[in-house]
Amino acid sequence: MNQKTWGGRFRGDTDARVEAFTESISLDRRLYRHDIRASQAHAHMLAEVGLLTASEAESIVAALDAISADIESGKFEFSIQLEDIHTHIEHALIERLGDVGRKLHTGRSRNDQVVTDVKLWVRDALDALDDRLQQLQRALLDAAERNRELVLPGYTHLQRAQPVLAAHYFLAYIEKYQRDRDRLADCRKRVNVLPLGAAALAGTSLPIDRDSVRRQLGFDALAGNSLDVSSDRDFLLEFVFDLSVIALHLSGWAEEWVLWTTTEFGFLDLPDAFCTGSSIMPHKKNPDVLELIRGKAARVVADLQQLMILVKGLPLAYNRDLQEDKAALFDAHDTVAASLELAAALVRESRFRADAIALRLEDGYLDATTLMEFCIAQGVPMRAAHEAVGKLVRLCEERRCRLAELPPDVYESVCPGLSAGVYKVLGVANALAAFRSAGSTAPAEVDRQLALWRQRLA
Repeated sequence: MNQKTWGGRFRGDTDARVEAFTESISLDRRLYRHDIRASQAHAHMLAEVGLLTASEAESIVAALDAISADIESGKFEFSIQLEDIHTHIEHALIERLGDVGRKLHTGRSRNDQVVTDVKLWVRDALDALDDRLQQLQRALLDAAERNRELVLPGYTHLQRAQPVLAAHYFLAYIEKYQRDRDRLADCRKRVNVLPLGAAALAGTSLPIDRDSVRRQLGFDALAGNSLDVSSDRDFLLEFVFDLSVIALHLSGWAEEWVLWTTTEFGFLDLPDAFCTGSSIMPHKKNPDVLELIRGKAARVVADLQQLMILVKGLPLAYNRDLQEDKAALFDAHDTVAASLELAAALVRESRFRADAIALRLEDGYLDATTLMEFCIAQGVPMRAAHEAVGKLVRLCEERRCRLAELPPDVYESVCPGLSAGVYKVLGVANALAAFRSAGSTAPAEVDRQLALWRQRLA
C-alpha cells in the first residue's frame, strides 16, 4: 500500500522535488505529543460509538504510546516522503497494527486533525508563557523591594521630567506584563474550542461524538461550523499579536537598560555573565543580551505580518498555504519564551549604581512641576503658574543654579507670600514627598502597590 495517505487516486510516484518542497516534517515534528494525544482521544470516541471495538481502541492507544516513546528516545525515523508528523505517526501505527491502524483516521481529516494539534500546542504554550511572565513579574517585584529607597529621574522624550521611586519604575513593568498575561488568558478562550470532527470541511456522515473528544481533551466548547474550522487561523493571529506586544514591552525595557549602562548615564551594572567583550577593544563590556532582546522583537513583529499576509484572501475552506503558518508561529513563540527567561535573570542579577544616580539627581529641574502645582495650590491659575515656573527655570539656567537656590524675593515676584512655603516642595526629596494621587510615585502609594502585587504574585 502507498505510504502516502492520499495515493489511491494517483499513478506513479511524486516528484522528489515536490516532496522536498511540500514537506513540513522538519517543522511540525514538535507537534507529535499533541497529535498522539488527540488521536488517542479520537480512538476512544470511535470505540464509544461502535466504529472501533474496545480492544482495537486499546491496541491503538498502546501503540501510540510506544510511538511517542520512540520519538522521545530518538529511535523514530523521519522522512520527507511522509510529509508531516501526522502522516508519520499514522504510517508507524499501520506498520505495527496493520488494518487496525488504518481505522484510526475514520471520521476525521488531516484538515481538522492539524488545527486540533496546533490548538493543543498553542494552549500548552499559552500556559507556559503565562508562567514565564509571572516569573518576570516576581523578579521585578523583588527588584522594586530591593531598591525601595532609590529615587530615579523619570523621563519623557528622554529628557529629565520628574522624580520617581525605582520601585514605581519596576511596578510600571509589572503592570505591562500583567496586561500581557490578561491578553494571553483571553486568547486561550478562543483557542480552547475543539475543531476535531469537522473532517475535511463539511463534517461526516459517520456517527461520531465530538463532545466525547472535547471532554477528553479539555476543550471548553465545540467549533460550531465545519466549513470555518479548517480555514480558521484567527487564533494564531491573536496569539502571535499577543507575543508581539510582549516583545515590544521587552524591547522598550531593554533599550532603557542599554542606555542606563552607558558611561553617560552610569545608572546600572549588568552581570558579566550576560555581557560580551570586544575583539579589539579590551575595556569593552557590551550589553549584547539586552540588544538582542531588542533586536529579536523585530522578528516577532515580522512573524505576525507573515501570518496576516498568509491568510489574506484565502477562500474557504482549507488551502495548502496554511502549512506555512508553523514557521512564523514557532519562531515567534521561541523568541519570546527565550527573551522572557533572560529578562527575568537580568532583572534578578543586575544592580543599580545608587551613588552615581544620587550624584546628579538634583540636575534637570525634576522639582519644576511640583513647584508649578504648589503655585496652583496658592491660587495662581494653572497656565500662569506654568509660564512663571518656565521663566524661573530659564533664570536658573542663566545663573547656573537650581530652583531651591533662588532667593525668596524671586518667588515673591511671582506671587506675594509664595516664598513662605515654597522651599518645602523644592528639591527632589520634597518633590517626591508632595505626590499624593492614586497610582502615583508617592511613597505611601508605592507601598500600597507593592503590598498588592506581593499578594497577587504569591
